[in-house]
Amino acid sequence: MEISCFDDLLQAARAQAEPQRLLFVFAGVELPDDATPAQRARFERGEGGALVPQMCVDKAPDELASFDALAQEAAQFGQEWALVFTAALSGTLNRAPTSEDAEAPLSRMVDAIKRGAHSGLIPFDRSGHAVRIG
Repeated sequence: MEISCFDDLLQAARAQAEPQRLLFVFAGVELPDDATPAQRARFERGEGGALVPQMCVDKAPDELASFDALAQEAAQFGQEWALVFTAALSGTLNRAPTSEDAEAPLSRMVDAIKRGAHSGLIPFDRSGHAVRIG
């Protein structure tokens, strides 16, 4: 299944044979201190910059009604974010993963985003549409 929007992700997670836990890392965009003048100009036009993880959360698919619900929950923390990176953690033997099970994978996601390694993650913009980076 191709995932082009957040609703596709929810549908796919709910359709899996084993229960899933969705992992989310919200990232902002910042201009590095050592940016060149050209990079600064691009950033001023809303392009480029470095992705910086700001907050993360895990949820069972049934805990989310929609992307708007996730965005509203994120807004309560007062962090300005540009993208939310997502991944899924599969359960085993009909046992759903717990938040404790999600801690290490979330930490690895944060580290990967800091390194610019986004493969295997699905980024969504603030409207809930999947985006391609690069």
